[in-house]
Amino acid sequence: MAAQPTFFSVRDSLEGRLNLHDHLVPHPESTFFMRARSDAMVGSGIYPADLLVVDRALTPASGRVVVAVVENEFTVRRLHCVADCVLLQADNPEYAEIRFKDLQELQVWGVVTYVIHRP
Repeated sequence: MAAQPTFFSVRDSLEGRLNLHDHLVPHPESTFFMRARSDAMVGSGIYPADLLVVDRALTPASGRVVVAVVENEFTVRRLHCVADCVLLQADNPEYAEIRFKDLQELQVWGVVTYVIHRP
């Protein structure tokens, strides 16, 4: 049997003062909101114009979606740490992976923790 979702009505939200920051932003001093600009991560459910919640207090880990700085531009990709290099991989097969090896420096700016988009 599938788990049943929990629903909150508008009345519940008003009476209980549901604050999305309490649920989405555990580190307010290091959390930022950014807009996605490409379709590179559609396989992860991130679409152009989606709002990304990015936490800079979290340690980036292999398999996580991160915001990185590549050639002085922000990019959103999935981080993969492999034996001889680090990869930034799009979740859209139309985009090539970005490899970092040897003396190349990768700057991971933050970890994407939530995605907010309109249906």
